[in-house]
Amino acid sequence: MMRDLIPWGRGRSVEPYRDEGSPLLSLHREMNRLFDEAFRGFGSPSLFGDGAGWPQLELAETDKTVTVSAEIPGLDEKDVEVTLADSVLTIRGEKKSEIEDKQRQFSERSYGRFERRVAIGREVDEDKIEASFRNGVLTVTLPKTERAQSRARRIAINGGGSKKAA
Repeated sequence: MMRDLIPWGRGRSVEPYRDEGSPLLSLHREMNRLFDEAFRGFGSPSLFGDGAGWPQLELAETDKTVTVSAEIPGLDEKDVEVTLADSVLTIRGEKKSEIEDKQRQFSERSYGRFERRVAIGREVDEDKIEASFRNGVLTVTLPKTERAQSRARRIAINGGGSKKAA
């Protein structure tokens, strides 16, 4: 019964204590379940979750570049920092929002930080990296070095499943 009252004990593989005769414990369990579902993924003090899924990233690679795009609506470029160290691109930022309506005596504040890391795994020309921020989308273009471009080779695909039996 005590493990139901300790929040870090929930979610473990141990079968929880069942006491169908106690409406207070049933209510407590149900409230915990509702909060767990509502705030799933909010394990860190970030408004955006645990950082593993926000912002959404899209990676594209050509023979000459690697491009990383991140959708970050509601932020300005001054709220976002982009770094590259040890072939890892890091996008981090902070959102601060304050709304105040003195006429209606209403104010609301929200703050949250995020960070995403992407292993580039390619040799890039660090002096030619470009980043742009338009309409809530951050685009980072990382040009590959000449050496990295020359290593790429196309691999032929053999078709074998489309032959008819004779």
